[in-house]
Amino acid sequence: MKIKDVRLSKIKLVEYLGDVEPAWNPGWASHKSTIGGYSFTEIELDNGVIGIGPGCDEAIINDANEYLIGKSPDDVEHHYKYMLYRSRNVPYSGLAGIDIALWDLKGKIQGKSISEMLGRKKESLIPYASYVVLSNPDERADLSKQMLDEGWKAIKVRLHHENEDQDIDTVKKIIDITKDKLTILVDANQAQSSYPWQPGVIWDFERAKRMNNVMNDFGCYWLEEPRPRFNYDELSELSAMKKTKIAGGENNTVLSDFDYMAKNNVYDILQPESMVLGGITPLIEIGELSRNYNKEIVPHHGGGDIGVVAHMHLLSTWDNAPFCEMLNDPPLSSYKNKFFIFNENLEVRGGQIDVPNNPGLGVSIKEDLIIR
Repeated sequence: MKIKDVRLSKIKLVEYLGDVEPAWNPGWASHKSTIGGYSFTEIELDNGVIGIGPGCDEAIINDANEYLIGKSPDDVEHHYKYMLYRSRNVPYSGLAGIDIALWDLKGKIQGKSISEMLGRKKESLIPYASYVVLSNPDERADLSKQMLDEGWKAIKVRLHHENEDQDIDTVKKIIDITKDKLTILVDANQAQSSYPWQPGVIWDFERAKRMNNVMNDFGCYWLEEPRPRFNYDELSELSAMKKTKIAGGENNTVLSDFDYMAKNNVYDILQPESMVLGGITPLIEIGELSRNYNKEIVPHHGGGDIGVVAHMHLLSTWDNAPFCEMLNDPPLSSYKNKFFIFNENLEVRGGQIDVPNNPGLGVSIKEDLIIR
């Protein structure tokens, strides 16, 4: 079996839901919340079998066609390394589309799910509802009560208000209204830029240390991205406080960053993003790093649909992965909006979600939504 085509296909726009201002880009850019209306990657074999991945840049599609046509899809790791060398990896529209589609094909050829090929250990995962907007304490508390009532076991709240008392009040009100029955993760979103400036509130080191102590007193599970992504010394110092676990890494683009972070105790929890690093293949290596250095690993959200499913397969193979990130800030940013495209019903029930078990990714896109 040989690869005969690499292409971008489109998912038709089912519904435009509205504009959302993500907490990590305050006043900078709004995000259009939709069901469908975007591209995805297809790699087709000469026998008609198709692997799917997230959308990627046209230039990468062209490079992939020049390199992959006529080759076997089996050696995914080699294909990833070659493509990383010859093409360019653009975060959120890069090599992840190629790599994930190749893993999907490999599983379909072998008749095994990706997680089975990699050594599946868990049949289900604990997702956390990852909030999208920076809102007031009362609204976030009410939403958290809704999540608890729906069966969620964990939530992540964005905390970088102008007044840090609002950050504290947000967590306090969530704890009060949920009777301390939710695991709370907090995200300061301070690592969005490689340069020490970004839109919105910028924490200094003293605020990061104060919040590390306060969130530990509240019993929060982790504090995510409390300082810029390459401020390794301060991040290591925050981790060395042994208060709230320090998490991060979603915007780091190369494996060597994670090697350094693991060796130097920059983070307690590594958060690689397949859509930034280029797919499943680099996350397999980071998973090994996390085990070797006794770190927990919880990949960043994966773009909401195909990337999340790829992460689910990886998470099911890692004993040191306590949660699965799932953007869920309903109604505009409900996880169900992204999963609508699949034939399979991926749903959080009783605070858990089952890992797909069909060959490859174990999911397929509704044919009536595909525009080729």
